[in-house]
Amino acid sequence: MGSSMRRARRDDLAGLPLDVAPRLLGAHLRTVVGGDEVRLRISEVEAYHGQGTGDLPDPGSHARMGRTARNATMWGEPGHLYVYLSHGIHSCVNVVCGPEGTAGGVLLRAGEVVGGADAAALRRGATLPLTPIARRDLAKGPGRFGQAAGLRHPLHDGIDAVTGEEWHGATAELWLADPPVADVVSGPRVGVAGVAGTHVFPWRFWIAGDPTVSPFRWGRGAQAAQAEATPIGE
Repeated sequence: MGSSMRRARRDDLAGLPLDVAPRLLGAHLRTVVGGDEVRLRISEVEAYHGQGTGDLPDPGSHARMGRTARNATMWGEPGHLYVYLSHGIHSCVNVVCGPEGTAGGVLLRAGEVVGGADAAALRRGATLPLTPIARRDLAKGPGRFGQAAGLRHPLHDGIDAVTGEEWHGATAELWLADPPVADVVSGPRVGVAGVAGTHVFPWRFWIAGDPTVSPFRWGRGAQAAQAEATPIGE
Protein backbone atom coordinates (compact mmCIF):
# COMPACT_ATOMS: atom_id res chain seq x y z
CA MET A 1 0.00 0.00 0.00
CA GLY A 2 2.94 2.34 0.49
CA SER A 3 4.06 4.64 3.28
CA SER A 4 1.17 7.06 2.67
CA MET A 5 -1.47 4.49 3.66
CA ARG A 6 -2.40 2.93 7.01
CA ARG A 7 -5.00 0.40 8.12
CA ALA A 8 -8.25 1.92 9.36
CA ARG A 9 -9.10 1.47 13.03
CA ARG A 10 -12.48 1.36 14.73
CA ASP A 11 -11.96 4.79 16.25
CA ASP A 12 -11.34 6.28 12.79
CA LEU A 13 -14.89 5.32 11.90
CA ALA A 14 -16.63 5.98 15.22
CA GLY A 15 -17.84 9.48 14.27
CA LEU A 16 -21.08 10.27 12.47
CA PRO A 17 -21.07 9.32 8.77
CA LEU A 18 -21.26 12.98 7.77
CA ASP A 19 -17.98 13.61 9.60
CA VAL A 20 -16.24 10.41 8.52
CA ALA A 21 -17.23 10.51 4.83
CA PRO A 22 -14.62 13.04 3.60
CA ARG A 23 -11.91 11.09 5.44
CA LEU A 24 -12.61 8.07 3.25
CA LEU A 25 -11.65 9.92 0.07
CA GLY A 26 -8.30 8.67 -1.15
CA ALA A 27 -8.64 5.58 1.04
CA HIS A 28 -8.12 2.12 -0.46
CA LEU A 29 -10.52 -0.80 -0.22
CA ARG A 30 -8.60 -4.05 -0.75
CA THR A 31 -10.66 -7.17 -1.34
CA VAL A 32 -9.72 -10.78 -2.02
CA VAL A 33 -12.61 -12.80 -3.42
CA GLY A 34 -12.18 -16.21 -5.01
CA GLY A 35 -8.44 -15.80 -4.69
CA ASP A 36 -8.38 -12.60 -6.80
CA GLU A 37 -7.17 -9.37 -5.20
CA VAL A 38 -8.50 -5.96 -6.22
CA ARG A 39 -7.58 -2.58 -4.74
CA LEU A 40 -9.77 0.47 -5.24
CA ARG A 41 -8.86 4.06 -4.42
CA ILE A 42 -12.07 5.75 -3.23
CA SER A 43 -12.87 8.98 -5.09
CA GLU A 44 -16.54 9.62 -4.23
CA VAL A 45 -18.75 8.87 -1.21
CA GLU A 46 -22.13 9.72 0.29
CA ALA A 47 -23.09 9.89 3.97
CA TYR A 48 -26.33 8.40 5.32
CA HIS A 49 -27.70 8.68 8.87
CA GLY A 50 -30.18 6.28 10.43
CA GLN A 51 -33.11 6.98 12.71
CA GLY A 52 -32.00 9.08 15.67
CA THR A 53 -28.50 9.69 14.28
CA GLY A 54 -27.32 13.29 14.19
CA ASP A 55 -29.35 16.48 14.44
CA LEU A 56 -31.17 16.27 11.10
CA PRO A 57 -33.41 13.28 10.22
CA ASP A 58 -32.21 11.76 6.95
CA PRO A 59 -35.16 10.77 4.71
CA GLY A 60 -32.77 9.19 2.19
CA SER A 61 -31.38 6.55 4.52
CA HIS A 62 -32.29 2.85 4.51
CA ALA A 63 -32.38 3.11 8.31
CA ARG A 64 -34.63 6.17 8.49
CA MET A 65 -37.53 4.14 9.95
CA GLY A 66 -35.46 2.11 12.39
CA ARG A 67 -33.77 -1.27 12.42
CA THR A 68 -34.88 -3.96 9.96
CA ALA A 69 -33.46 -7.23 8.68
CA ARG A 70 -32.19 -5.39 5.60
CA ASN A 71 -30.32 -2.59 7.37
CA ALA A 72 -29.20 -4.45 10.53
CA THR A 73 -25.51 -4.13 9.62
CA MET A 74 -25.82 -0.33 9.69
CA TRP A 75 -26.57 -0.52 13.41
CA GLY A 76 -23.52 -2.60 14.22
CA GLU A 77 -19.85 -2.06 14.93
CA PRO A 78 -18.08 0.59 12.83
CA GLY A 79 -15.78 -0.74 10.15
CA HIS A 80 -18.04 -3.51 8.92
CA LEU A 81 -19.38 -3.20 5.39
CA TYR A 82 -23.09 -2.87 4.71
CA VAL A 83 -23.62 -4.52 1.32
CA TYR A 84 -27.13 -4.04 -0.05
CA LEU A 85 -28.89 -4.76 -3.32
CA SER A 86 -29.92 -1.78 -5.46
CA HIS A 87 -32.76 -2.14 -8.00
CA GLY A 88 -32.59 -5.88 -7.47
CA ILE A 89 -29.33 -6.05 -9.45
CA HIS A 90 -26.37 -4.09 -8.08
CA SER A 91 -24.51 -4.89 -4.85
CA CYS A 92 -23.46 -1.58 -3.30
CA VAL A 93 -20.85 -1.19 -0.56
CA ASN A 94 -21.06 1.08 2.50
CA VAL A 95 -18.65 1.56 5.40
CA VAL A 96 -20.56 1.43 8.69
CA CYS A 97 -19.78 4.47 10.85
CA GLY A 98 -20.80 5.75 14.27
CA PRO A 99 -21.03 4.07 17.67
CA GLU A 100 -22.46 0.56 17.72
CA GLY A 101 -26.23 0.79 18.11
CA THR A 102 -26.40 4.05 16.12
CA ALA A 103 -27.19 3.51 12.46
CA GLY A 104 -25.04 5.10 9.79
CA GLY A 105 -23.03 4.34 6.71
CA VAL A 106 -20.93 5.89 3.97
CA LEU A 107 -21.73 4.68 0.47
CA LEU A 108 -18.64 4.09 -1.66
CA ARG A 109 -19.91 5.67 -4.87
CA ALA A 110 -16.86 5.54 -7.11
CA GLY A 111 -13.17 4.81 -7.25
CA GLU A 112 -10.09 4.03 -9.28
CA VAL A 113 -8.87 0.45 -9.65
CA VAL A 114 -5.23 0.68 -8.57
CA GLY A 115 -4.56 -3.06 -8.31
CA GLY A 116 -6.05 -6.17 -9.90
CA ALA A 117 -7.53 -4.38 -12.91
CA ASP A 118 -7.85 -7.58 -14.94
CA ALA A 119 -9.79 -9.30 -12.16
CA ALA A 120 -12.04 -6.25 -11.77
CA ALA A 121 -12.59 -6.15 -15.54
CA LEU A 122 -13.60 -9.81 -15.65
CA ARG A 123 -16.09 -9.24 -12.82
CA ARG A 124 -17.51 -6.32 -14.82
CA GLY A 125 -17.62 -8.26 -18.06
CA ALA A 126 -15.22 -5.81 -19.71
CA THR A 127 -13.09 -6.74 -22.71
CA LEU A 128 -9.36 -7.20 -22.20
CA PRO A 129 -7.01 -5.51 -22.78
CA LEU A 130 -8.63 -2.45 -21.23
CA THR A 131 -8.66 0.89 -23.00
CA PRO A 132 -7.80 3.93 -20.85
CA ILE A 133 -11.48 4.94 -20.80
CA ALA A 134 -12.65 1.45 -19.87
CA ARG A 135 -10.11 1.31 -17.04
CA ARG A 136 -11.22 4.73 -15.78
CA ASP A 137 -14.85 3.62 -15.71
CA LEU A 138 -14.39 0.20 -14.03
CA ALA A 139 -15.63 1.46 -10.64
CA LYS A 140 -17.43 4.66 -11.67
CA GLY A 141 -20.71 4.49 -9.78
CA PRO A 142 -21.73 2.42 -6.74
CA GLY A 143 -22.93 -0.63 -8.70
CA ARG A 144 -19.73 -0.81 -10.70
CA PHE A 145 -17.68 -0.23 -7.56
CA GLY A 146 -19.32 -3.16 -5.78
CA GLN A 147 -18.96 -5.39 -8.82
CA ALA A 148 -15.28 -4.53 -9.26
CA ALA A 149 -14.66 -5.19 -5.55
CA GLY A 150 -16.35 -8.60 -5.88
CA LEU A 151 -18.54 -8.12 -2.80
CA ARG A 152 -22.08 -9.47 -3.14
CA HIS A 153 -25.36 -9.12 -1.29
CA PRO A 154 -26.34 -10.93 0.86
CA LEU A 155 -23.25 -13.16 1.07
CA HIS A 156 -20.75 -10.48 2.07
CA ASP A 157 -23.01 -8.12 4.02
CA GLY A 158 -21.32 -7.53 7.40
CA ILE A 159 -17.74 -8.33 6.34
CA ASP A 160 -15.21 -6.62 8.65
CA ALA A 161 -12.89 -4.21 6.83
CA VAL A 162 -10.93 -3.37 10.00
CA THR A 163 -9.79 -6.85 11.04
CA GLY A 164 -9.75 -8.22 7.50
CA GLU A 165 -11.12 -11.54 8.75
CA GLU A 166 -12.43 -13.95 6.13
CA TRP A 167 -16.17 -13.80 5.60
CA HIS A 168 -17.84 -16.32 3.29
CA GLY A 169 -14.72 -16.81 1.20
CA ALA A 170 -13.78 -13.13 1.01
CA THR A 171 -11.65 -10.61 2.89
CA ALA A 172 -11.82 -6.82 2.89
CA GLU A 173 -9.41 -4.25 4.29
CA LEU A 174 -9.83 -0.48 4.51
CA TRP A 175 -6.65 1.61 4.29
CA LEU A 176 -6.73 5.36 4.98
CA ALA A 177 -4.65 8.00 3.22
CA ASP A 178 -2.21 9.69 5.59
CA PRO A 179 -2.38 12.66 5.36
CA PRO A 180 -6.03 12.87 4.25
CA VAL A 181 -6.99 14.20 0.82
CA ALA A 182 -7.30 17.99 0.96
CA ASP A 183 -9.07 18.88 -2.31
CA VAL A 184 -12.62 17.79 -1.38
CA VAL A 185 -15.90 19.02 -2.89
CA SER A 186 -19.41 18.46 -1.52
CA GLY A 187 -22.92 18.66 -2.94
CA PRO A 188 -26.30 16.91 -3.14
CA ARG A 189 -26.42 13.13 -3.25
CA VAL A 190 -26.93 11.41 -6.61
CA GLY A 191 -30.30 10.01 -7.63
CA VAL A 192 -31.85 10.37 -4.16
CA ALA A 193 -35.56 11.19 -4.18
CA GLY A 194 -37.16 14.31 -2.76
CA VAL A 195 -35.55 16.72 -0.36
CA ALA A 196 -32.95 14.08 0.60
CA GLY A 197 -31.40 14.60 -2.84
CA THR A 198 -31.13 18.40 -2.62
CA HIS A 199 -28.75 21.04 -1.26
CA VAL A 200 -30.44 20.54 2.14
CA PHE A 201 -28.34 17.37 2.32
CA PRO A 202 -24.98 18.21 0.69
CA TRP A 203 -23.73 14.84 1.94
CA ARG A 204 -21.94 13.71 -1.21
CA PHE A 205 -18.17 14.22 -1.18
CA TRP A 206 -15.68 13.73 -3.99
CA ILE A 207 -12.10 14.47 -4.96
CA ALA A 208 -12.09 17.60 -7.09
CA GLY A 209 -11.27 16.91 -10.72
CA ASP A 210 -10.98 13.14 -10.32
CA PRO A 211 -12.03 11.47 -13.60
CA THR A 212 -13.52 8.42 -11.87
CA VAL A 213 -16.23 10.43 -10.06
CA SER A 214 -19.73 9.55 -11.29
CA PRO A 215 -21.94 12.17 -12.99
CA PHE A 216 -24.66 13.90 -11.01
CA ARG A 217 -28.32 13.18 -11.70
CA TRP A 218 -31.45 14.24 -9.87
CA GLY A 219 -33.55 11.71 -7.99
CA ARG A 220 -37.31 11.50 -8.35
CA GLY A 221 -38.84 14.83 -7.27
CA ALA A 222 -35.51 16.16 -6.01
CA GLN A 223 -35.14 18.99 -8.53
CA ALA A 224 -38.62 20.31 -7.69
CA ALA A 225 -37.87 19.97 -3.98
CA GLN A 226 -34.64 21.90 -4.47
CA ALA A 227 -36.49 24.73 -6.22
CA GLU A 228 -39.02 24.91 -3.39
CA ALA A 229 -36.28 24.90 -0.76
CA THR A 230 -34.22 27.65 -2.39
CA PRO A 231 -35.44 31.23 -1.84
CA ILE A 232 -35.85 33.29 -5.04
CA GLY A 233 -32.75 35.31 -5.75
CA GLU A 234 -30.45 33.21 -3.58
